[in-house]
Amino acid sequence: MNGGANQLTKQAMALARAVWKWRWLAVMVAWPVALVLGLAVSLWSDRYEATAKVYVDTQKVLKPLMQGLAYQPDIEQQVRMLARTLLSRPNVEQILVKSGGPTVQQNAIEHERQVTRLMKEIKVEGAGGTGNLYTITYRDKDRVKAQQMVESMVDLFVATTTGQKRRDSEDASRFIDEQIKAYESKLVEAENRLKEFKLRNFGVTGMSNQDHFGRMSALSDQVNRLRLELNAAEQTRDAYKRELAQEEPQLPVELATTGPVVQSEVDARLEAQRRQLDDLLRRYTDEHPDVVSARRIIAQLEAQKRQEAEARAKNAKSGRAAATSPVYQRIRIALAESEAQVASLRAQLGAQQAQLEEVRQRAGQIPKVEAELAQLNRDYDVIRRNYDLLVSRRESASLGVKLDESNQLADFRIVEPPRVAPAPVFPGKTVLALLSIIASIAAGVGAAILKDKLVPTFHDTDSLREAVGRPVIGTVSTVALPSARVAARADIRRLAAATLTLLLLQGAWLVWIAMQASPLRIPS
Repeated sequence: MNGGANQLTKQAMALARAVWKWRWLAVMVAWPVALVLGLAVSLWSDRYEATAKVYVDTQKVLKPLMQGLAYQPDIEQQVRMLARTLLSRPNVEQILVKSGGPTVQQNAIEHERQVTRLMKEIKVEGAGGTGNLYTITYRDKDRVKAQQMVESMVDLFVATTTGQKRRDSEDASRFIDEQIKAYESKLVEAENRLKEFKLRNFGVTGMSNQDHFGRMSALSDQVNRLRLELNAAEQTRDAYKRELAQEEPQLPVELATTGPVVQSEVDARLEAQRRQLDDLLRRYTDEHPDVVSARRIIAQLEAQKRQEAEARAKNAKSGRAAATSPVYQRIRIALAESEAQVASLRAQLGAQQAQLEEVRQRAGQIPKVEAELAQLNRDYDVIRRNYDLLVSRRESASLGVKLDESNQLADFRIVEPPRVAPAPVFPGKTVLALLSIIASIAAGVGAAILKDKLVPTFHDTDSLREAVGRPVIGTVSTVALPSARVAARADIRRLAAATLTLLLLQGAWLVWIAMQASPLRIPS
């Protein structure tokens, strides 16, 4: 431990002897270095940093209330994108001209240089680890200018965000209005085409919910069903005819006087047909084939009733009697009803067959017409659906514009107003002055040590022995003459004067620099 301390002490003493030996070299190097560094520090200008923090609050009460009613853009994404593009050239040029900088017409080269510098030096960054807190910083030699520049950036940030939202909503509304007008004309054209087509092909398309082949198949099924029903009704009628031919119309004399009074056949048929006519009139019009057939049968039965009345009158005069058997009369009534049903089924079958033949004759025309109608309806439905959608979007966009005008979706809060730090940005001019003093002294000491290394000398026997590696036999002392001692003292006085002058000048210069860099009151 003591050996290491002694070694360090010897090295320090050796360096001190070297500096002392080349003391004038150290002073001559320190002076010009101090002058050069002092001049450089004097020309250096302190830079002051102005900062401001802006918070964008997008979580408003109105936003969830208008959810689904109005179009709401992603305000957070727009603000983040705007923060990235805020330092665009047009914005920076606007700030430069507002702060009194040169315009393109005044000095194009200087204007371009300052715009490029501002784009590099103005910083807009997210702060606090959140997406809605932004810090705006700028450094300048002038405190007031730095603060004014940050204030301009804050104003531009807020105004650009609000204006951008409003412009986006207005552009969207204008575009939707133009599209609605275009779709209105398309919708009118589609409606006119559909109307003209229906008027031109009236009665051709048939049922709107069934195509041509479906109608043909349904009509064929109805014709087949009516044929089966008509065949069954004719068989029933023929059976009644056979039974009627086998039945005696007259009752025996002993039963005829005591038997009940039975309604005549014609009256029963007439009553049945009238009931059937009432039922048909409740379902069909007067022109329906079944109604026409029923009325024709009623007219025939009424004529037959009149003929039978006339026949009974003639028989009464001639002594002939009408049929008195109730079974015979019931069979005749059933036969009349069966004939009426056969006649009705034949009329229905004829009408359905005629309609089927008409559909078959139009087999080459109807599918084409139906296909054209389907295409027209499809085009109309698409245009109508798009038109309704655009109208609803226009209402949403209108509400969105009103929301933007009320500025309720985003609230800009200046968390920290633009301010300038009292101390300049490190390293300040005072720090540089102190470092220059230390550097000038270090340069002088370093020059002396370097000179001693280039021209080595030995001050004691130990250093000589270590250098040559041989034993030292003895030493020779020098005796200074009185004139030499006087000259040495004069040299020391000159050295002390040169050193003290340098130190005093540097100290006074440091105080002056510190006084110049003292914080000033910044106007608000």
